[in-house]
Amino acid sequence: MALAGLAAQTPVEKPVSGLIHTSGIVFNPVVKKVYVVDQRRSQVVILDTGTGVVRRVDVGAGPASMAVNDKSGRVYVANSGAGTVSVIDGTTDKVTATVLVESRPYAIAVNSATGQVYVTHTFSDKTSIIDGATNTSKPLKTGSVDLIAIDSAANTIYLLAYESGTVTVLDGARLTISRRAGGKHAWGMAVDPATHTLFVARMGTGDVKAIGPDAADETVIPAGRTTSSIAINSKTHMVYAGNYASGDVTVIDGRTRRAVATVHAGGHPQALAVDEVRNLVFSANTLGNSVTEIDGGTHRALATLPAGQRPYALAVDPGSSKLYVANEAGEEVFTVLDTRARPGS
Repeated sequence: MALAGLAAQTPVEKPVSGLIHTSGIVFNPVVKKVYVVDQRRSQVVILDTGTGVVRRVDVGAGPASMAVNDKSGRVYVANSGAGTVSVIDGTTDKVTATVLVESRPYAIAVNSATGQVYVTHTFSDKTSIIDGATNTSKPLKTGSVDLIAIDSAANTIYLLAYESGTVTVLDGARLTISRRAGGKHAWGMAVDPATHTLFVARMGTGDVKAIGPDAADETVIPAGRTTSSIAINSKTHMVYAGNYASGDVTVIDGRTRRAVATVHAGGHPQALAVDEVRNLVFSANTLGNSVTEIDGGTHRALATLPAGQRPYALAVDPGSSKLYVANEAGEEVFTVLDTRARPGS
């Protein structure tokens, strides 16, 4: 289900409407480029961070989300309006394949260790699996699911259904399925690869559910109001939960599974990103047209920086001072922020 449907059914303050996804902007570590979907033009905008050159590439209608294979450098684009996935070569910036999948693709993710790509579809009980070596696709009946998170080392794919709150656990090697309870109206999830723990943001109850590998290993951690985004620092094992309605970020120690701080962010935190090299956290505040920068060591807000109109997704070049922000509204589909800058400095 797309975010538009999610917003329509949530009785509290709601995330922005439209078929948007927090992977509407991604960083490719292989070629040091940033990719942003431009839905209105059915294009992907590519920024070479080394040269500053910006290019546009035509893809299918309504690109919604992207995934990067951080070994091959290929970029996969889910084209919601076309029922296809475009494959972009990271070096040449050219579309090398267009893969037909089920209708209305939404979320997309790749396991770089296996080369397999996974695509969810709105209003469908199937998930498409693309073989990255052959660019061929096959559907797998998983039940209706929306979001994807991958534990690459374990070759485990987590598929989250917003309406039912079910987490479908897919064994990537055997293609067998098990189910875990995520929580009704859950939206946002991320995996700590070291502990193989999945963290699920639950909007309706304003909390985060930690789901470990064992069936009985589950913990509910209170957060704020309308918890709808998650990011993890896999080096420190700190988990960050964005609370859309209360305008703050809950900091959770992933090892003890306890909240340790609450940091004021801004108007409606929509997405989170972590720079693990600098131990910084960023919150895209869609109502405030801003990004809040948070110190991961002190759990304090360092600055709130002006962004574009209705920022909804973030991409980080780890260790760089640059932050890349996707904007839902306005003429500029993305904004580049210098995170060393401080208002008034």
